[in-house]
Amino acid sequence: MRFFLVKLILLMILAAGLSGCEGLRYLVYGDETEVERASKDECDEWKDSEDDDKDCVDWDAPKFRRNAQKAMDGGNYQKAIKIYEALEARYPFGPDSSQTQLDIAYAYYKNSDPEAAIAAADRFIKMNPRSPNVDYAYYLKGLVNYNRDISFTQRFLPTDASQRDPGSARNAYDIFDELVRKFPDSKYAPDSRKRMVALKNNLAMHEVHVARYYMKRRAYVAAANRSSHVIEKYQKTTAVPYALQVLQEAYTKLDMPEQAKNAESVYKLNFPNGPPVPEYEDSTIAHKVWDFIGLEK
Repeated sequence: MRFFLVKLILLMILAAGLSGCEGLRYLVYGDETEVERASKDECDEWKDSEDDDKDCVDWDAPKFRRNAQKAMDGGNYQKAIKIYEALEARYPFGPDSSQTQLDIAYAYYKNSDPEAAIAAADRFIKMNPRSPNVDYAYYLKGLVNYNRDISFTQRFLPTDASQRDPGSARNAYDIFDELVRKFPDSKYAPDSRKRMVALKNNLAMHEVHVARYYMKRRAYVAAANRSSHVIEKYQKTTAVPYALQVLQEAYTKLDMPEQAKNAESVYKLNFPNGPPVPEYEDSTIAHKVWDFIGLEK
């Protein structure tokens, strides 16, 4: 009788344990039917007429990646983003999980979603500070800001970049500068340095445009200060001769002949043949039409 009771108790404990395991399985995996249904609904977001895209439930990581790359190559960046994000959700700790994060950031960049691209790149930098690809994350952030605020029209009717809001240009310059300082031997460093030169020239010319605006408003002191700022802070940029011209004109308007003469002398000494780089170096017919219409004024 005692043996029977002991056996009964053991059977009850075993049954309770099995029930607990089943409950734990449900907590961890949920209802298998619901998981499968959710995965199929997930597939519906990007599936198309191709059989290869219709059933992502059993896809492994390489298949996710192949289909995402196929979408990227076809210019369907929105679809690629969804597939990459599904890949990251399905295999968050896979060997290529960090690469997936970079792929998502790049897809957002190509999809003209700068905020999401920068957020994804920042997330990668935070989670993978010692990754050999972290320099690319900085480079991508710089590219996003470098190309930011360029509208569809401006891509076909290019305007003077220095006349646009300089906020993104400053951000891009700072990011490229950080990349070059932290990763001087990066393969992205040479291109970053070239972009920094272009950005610095644009930022300097922006200051010249502001100084000219002050001249039109007869705010001659402000124009002189802005021009002096360009000469002091943006030395060796293509904007310096134009800043000297504005400075000379501002001092003349302020009835300060000695200062105006000094500005003229510096200009003639350093630029006897005029500005070495035309103000619209990349000027095209579209540029001239744009300026004639005055759409940026």
